[in-house]
Amino acid sequence: MEANANHLPNGEAAAVLDSPTNPMVTPLLTDLYQYTMAYAYWKGGKHNDRAVFDLYFRRNPFGGEYTIFAGLEECIKFIANFKMNEGEISFIRQSLSGSCEDGFFDYLRELDCSEVEAYAIPEGSVVFPKVPLMRIEGPVAVVQLLETPLLNLVNFASLVATNAARHRFVAGKSKMLLEFGLRRAQGPDGAITASKYCYIGGFDATSNVAAGRLFGIPLRGTHSHAFVSSFMSPDEIIEKSLKSADGSTNCEDFVSLVQTWLNKIKAVQWSKSSNGDTNHSELTAFTSYALAFPDNFLALVDTYDVMRSGIPNFCAVALALNDLGYKAGGIRLDSGDLAYLSSEARKFFQSIEKEFCIPGFGKTNITASNDLNEETLDALNKQGHEVDSYGIGTYLVTCYSQAALGCVFKLVEINGEPRIKLSEDVSKVSIPCKKRSYRLYGKEGYPLVDIMTGENEPIPKVGERILCRHPFNESKRAFVVPQKVDDLLKCYWPGTSGKPRVELPSLNETRERCINQLEQMRPDHMRRLNPTPYKVSVSAKLYDFIHFLWLNEAPVGELQ
Repeated sequence: MEANANHLPNGEAAAVLDSPTNPMVTPLLTDLYQYTMAYAYWKGGKHNDRAVFDLYFRRNPFGGEYTIFAGLEECIKFIANFKMNEGEISFIRQSLSGSCEDGFFDYLRELDCSEVEAYAIPEGSVVFPKVPLMRIEGPVAVVQLLETPLLNLVNFASLVATNAARHRFVAGKSKMLLEFGLRRAQGPDGAITASKYCYIGGFDATSNVAAGRLFGIPLRGTHSHAFVSSFMSPDEIIEKSLKSADGSTNCEDFVSLVQTWLNKIKAVQWSKSSNGDTNHSELTAFTSYALAFPDNFLALVDTYDVMRSGIPNFCAVALALNDLGYKAGGIRLDSGDLAYLSSEARKFFQSIEKEFCIPGFGKTNITASNDLNEETLDALNKQGHEVDSYGIGTYLVTCYSQAALGCVFKLVEINGEPRIKLSEDVSKVSIPCKKRSYRLYGKEGYPLVDIMTGENEPIPKVGERILCRHPFNESKRAFVVPQKVDDLLKCYWPGTSGKPRVELPSLNETRERCINQLEQMRPDHMRRLNPTPYKVSVSAKLYDFIHFLWLNEAPVGELQ
């Protein structure tokens, strides 16, 4: 869809919002039953009934106790640009029963989201089960047509952002995290989506060039084993000269300078692991790469043998670059015992610094990759290692340990009348009526509980005691005296309400919000093993209403 003026019904044009990133996100990106229901609503004269839907999830992913909300920007862009073209309407006509009246397709032709209101928790927030991530209000037919696309845009985005945040938590704040999942992701859209939301979740950069261009995410990358093994002899390097970093001098034979340094390294006899010859084709590859990228030389050192060849060869090239005023970027380990190899490489770099008086060389960056996940990061921490950066791909972008978040979209009110969805599984019982959500903070500054209230209930006040109740378990309740209260739902698309519209933040602002929110959480909610569940509650008044409506709607059985 092309971006339009996003006109609101009061005659004023909202700030123009671009179309969703993926051009496949159109009104047709939905389930057929949304259109069959829309026709049934229209046929029965109910299509303009005012409905309220909540979008939420029921369980935190990955065995944890928190989730990162992501995908909101794409949802609002979709709502702002929702409009069907003639080709789409024609396809819907072909897909529905031939008995559908022409008037319905005229209705679709004029349909947009000018009568819709969208409220949401800010993207990048830490969120919890049952609390609405989004509340969508509007004519029931059009809101139902939004259901599937909104779920699609939020489910994976929130899942992968949460996965990224969990990896960041295990790795620690000081480590650089690089998303390397493009080649293993579920198709192009899975890859682009993962790159964007891993960045929001706390990763520092991506290897995905398309994502870098689309979203401004920093790019990182080195070379592959194929580049190293493609070289056979130093004779393949034709242009051997290299200017110094400041441009004042020119080294006519950089290849010889590298060899000189390698000979010096060999002469020192660092350890048994570095005795003997290194692989000359590897040294040639490193030299060639350094000639191409002298200011960003980072070498993959495990093509042949890390300690006997890769590390000495890297050091020879790095020291030659140092002579010309350049600082090497570091090494990447992509196989083997990463804890041991990183520690041995660090010792080697520190020995180089001491022997040749090269300040800072001992702190040369070490990047590790090779199918890393939360468990391997945790294991490396327990073993002890010297890794500075992690390149993580498959397990990150595919969310290998959990396939889906399981967001749902439930009707909670129609024409001002609260509605409830019942189930024998209590976790699937919806919380009825239009609600407001608040986060209550304690004396130490940590969030204590999220509480949902009816739309017209008083706002919780700082310093005033409020009873927080579990939505379904009558014995779970507690008084809270909040030291801070956050109103969670903001208006991002006001429709005809005339309410102020919150502008969508930049990607970096959303990322910063995510990082800050995670830092605010109590550590026991965040830990990997046996985290403390975060409390989600309802007000006493909403609790009573839920159970009144439950009893009122549930059929009463009769024993014969």
